[in-house]
Amino acid sequence: MTGSDAFGDLVEPYRRELHLHCYRLLGSLTDADDVLQEVLLAAWRGLPAFNHRASLRTWLYRIATNRCLNAIRDGRRRIPVEPVPPFEPPEPTRRGDVPWLQPYPETPETRTARRETVELAFIAALQRLPPRQAATLVLRDVLGYSAAEVAGMLGTTEVAVKGTLQRARATLARPMEEPIKRDEQKLSRRFAEAFVDRDLDRLLALLTDDAWLAMPPAPHEYHGREAVRAFLRASWAATTSPESLRPTRANGQPAFVCHLAERRAGVLVLTCAGDRISGITRFLDDAVSARF
Repeated sequence: MTGSDAFGDLVEPYRRELHLHCYRLLGSLTDADDVLQEVLLAAWRGLPAFNHRASLRTWLYRIATNRCLNAIRDGRRRIPVEPVPPFEPPEPTRRGDVPWLQPYPETPETRTARRETVELAFIAALQRLPPRQAATLVLRDVLGYSAAEVAGMLGTTEVAVKGTLQRARATLARPMEEPIKRDEQKLSRRFAEAFVDRDLDRLLALLTDDAWLAMPPAPHEYHGREAVRAFLRASWAATTSPESLRPTRANGQPAFVCHLAERRAGVLVLTCAGDRISGITRFLDDAVSARF
């Protein structure tokens, strides 16, 4: 067995969870792919100096976390070009501020993780935190590392970690509790039927009053049923091509791969709240849909 083979066997059990960690911090599947390769290369080069003062997993997470922070600091995050819609959309309610956000396909890691730690809303919220606050929150509240371990990973003190974590939690203002699960499969099926039939009234009846529609990397967001109605009406009027939805899952949530005129047309992710849908996120990047 060669040295590279031995290294591969050593890190393989952690590869997918490290990828999910990079995704949480970067919010982008594409950027997580790139940074994970940097992490593995750095680990390969640094292995001779690894002295087992920490576990291999902790050592790898230290490398991954700092590589993500470096990528953000150095401006290496890929900011997509704002797409131009093929029709005149209604005025958006507001403009989104995380255009690089991408969905994460279902994996054993997302199935076993606490759902609220992989949901799109949480990933988007992390992107709005200062990077070291986001990293501290993930390491402490998601991965369960101690303050001392996080201090070692980030090259700081336990006191600083506690202060950073407190600020991150206060800014996030989101309880880390498992959401109540309803019959999402039935709800998402009803949504798909209404969407494919272009039955606006039936679709809107499935939404909460404050439901929203977002379409990364486009910044346009529509909040409230009437705003969603206006956008979908304009969008559907612009094309007569039939659209189909193939069910999948992303970020622990119901999702669909969209097909328009026999070609992929992005990924649509539903955010559910009880027996209604509170959010629709349609990712317009066809390259991302190829991952599902």
